[in-house]
Amino acid sequence: MRKITLAIIILFISHPLFLISQTKTTAWKQFKNISCPEKCWTIKHIFVAKKAWRITQYVRLQTDSIQKTKILDGDANGGKVDAFRHAFWMASLAQKMKWRKAYRLGKAHEKGNYIDYKKHRKEDGTFPDKISSTMDLWNNDIGLEIGKTNRNISSDSLKHIVIDYILSGKMKVIKKNKQGQFLDNNGNIIHNDSLKGKWENQKVLINSDL
Repeated sequence: MRKITLAIIILFISHPLFLISQTKTTAWKQFKNISCPEKCWTIKHIFVAKKAWRITQYVRLQTDSIQKTKILDGDANGGKVDAFRHAFWMASLAQKMKWRKAYRLGKAHEKGNYIDYKKHRKEDGTFPDKISSTMDLWNNDIGLEIGKTNRNISSDSLKHIVIDYILSGKMKVIKKNKQGQFLDNNGNIIHNDSLKGKWENQKVLINSDL
């Protein structure tokens, strides 16, 4: 989501409020550095991109707030907070725009993650991999359905529905132990060395209530 936000920021460069050339230059550099799928989405959906940017910012704030509480597990890297971020993002977008546009935005983000993997770039401090992308796409789809069927409720009510879905096991997280170490299908610890540079690895998905 960080890269999507940067992509949409570029749309405001020509706005009168952007009077400082350094701000314009920074936004342009950020736009140039994002992946082609994300740039394409922004250009193709230019009339809703500003709305998507605002929603993304709101979701980010709500996710940060949730992470600091005991409502979920506090884990933003493959955990319930991660699931919340993606599902609430898609649910919020699906409320405010055509759901197919939101779906394409989520897909563009994951395509960008694969490109990041190929270029050995991190996303939010970790290297992307296939299982993380699969998790995100699953939770994106659940979020889309929540948003599509609850278009007229408040954002706060939408947030609680997403949380209820997570706690009832309808979303996916990556299997870990209490120390936050990734586990394989047999419950064995996956050492970090075996994860480096691999798109496919031994990580497994589990239901979000486990």
